[in-house]
Amino acid sequence: MANYIKRRAPEVAGSLAAELQMAASEVRFYREIAPEIGVRVPECYRAELTDEGSLLELEDLSAWRPGAEPAAAASLLRSMHDQWTGRAHVRWPWLRGISAGDELVARLYDGAWPKLAARSDMSAPVREFGARLVGKVRQVEAQLLNAGPLTLAHGDASGPNLRTAPDGEIALLDWEDVSAAPGVMDLTWHLVSSVEPARWSEALDAYGPSDGLLETLPSSMVQGYLSMSDWPEGSAEAVGFDARLAAAVAML
Repeated sequence: MANYIKRRAPEVAGSLAAELQMAASEVRFYREIAPEIGVRVPECYRAELTDEGSLLELEDLSAWRPGAEPAAAASLLRSMHDQWTGRAHVRWPWLRGISAGDELVARLYDGAWPKLAARSDMSAPVREFGARLVGKVRQVEAQLLNAGPLTLAHGDASGPNLRTAPDGEIALLDWEDVSAAPGVMDLTWHLVSSVEPARWSEALDAYGPSDGLLETLPSSMVQGYLSMSDWPEGSAEAVGFDARLAAAVAML
């Protein structure tokens, strides 16, 4: 079977990808962290970063089932977080910090909100909470500083970045957002991005103690609103985000 080739052109100056050095972070992840991470990730056969962009040659896991059961995904995240609590940022000091990109994300959110607020597929509680975030995204992101000890965080533990093997093994893909952050941040984004509200309790129970959840949830919701804005009005994806954002509002 052919390997999976992931190429990225040089990042556009001023973009979030450039601000967060996503390509460089993923290349360094596969070179330095993947060999000892302790959870399943694609095997890496080549990881290069040049003036022409980045190139990764990875194990092809496309035959595995996309996504993962909520409890299984939460357990995997917990295992990784426990292993690297208090250690990841020391072992790899180049890992992105909590505040990276906050100003740009705040501008993106405030700029996107007028069109988001006008959507007919946004429920009233979600619209009301979203309006309260305008002008306050940097404050929301600052709450992450109080959400718990730093560990190795995937940064985008959504369903599309998970694969489940026939035997149930789960792999985490796409490490562009790897960072040193409170682990519960991965859990809240997994819920907001990918888990139907009726099954949130499964993930929460499987993850175990989730101190800091209420501090990280608003940050994940900011990303949820921005993700919803990428989908056509009334689409299944947009409706799903609204339902999950509503569940998050109810938790707060």
